[in-house]
Amino acid sequence: MKPLVYKKSRRVRGRKPERHKMHLAKGDTVRVISGDDRGKEGRILQVDAQAFRVIVEGVNLVKKHQRARTPEQESKIIEMAAPIAASKVMLLDPKSGRPTRVRRRRDKDGTIERIAARSGQPIPRTG
Repeated sequence: MKPLVYKKSRRVRGRKPERHKMHLAKGDTVRVISGDDRGKEGRILQVDAQAFRVIVEGVNLVKKHQRARTPEQESKIIEMAAPIAASKVMLLDPKSGRPTRVRRRRDKDGTIERIAARSGQPIPRTG
């Protein structure tokens, strides 16, 4: 009788993570709902759909030590916004200015429109 051999499962190497469906877009005004910066509001500067992270203006500020590239330049410490998880921010309702969930509706011409769940108002894409 042959001995039982367990084979390793094949894994795909170098596969990129799937792109997450984002309810946010560049230029949207959002409020942070959890974490150290809870309650802060800001505009989205950058969206990374693969990592499911966003960079919000004035939120999650970190200090970066920047080295002088030429002898004339000075080394300095700059403050910059670092990415946070997209699940930690909520879009603000255009009517009331309060945080809201987002629904999607397809128009007759086929474009997808975002709608604030709180008020039913359409949320314009800015950016």
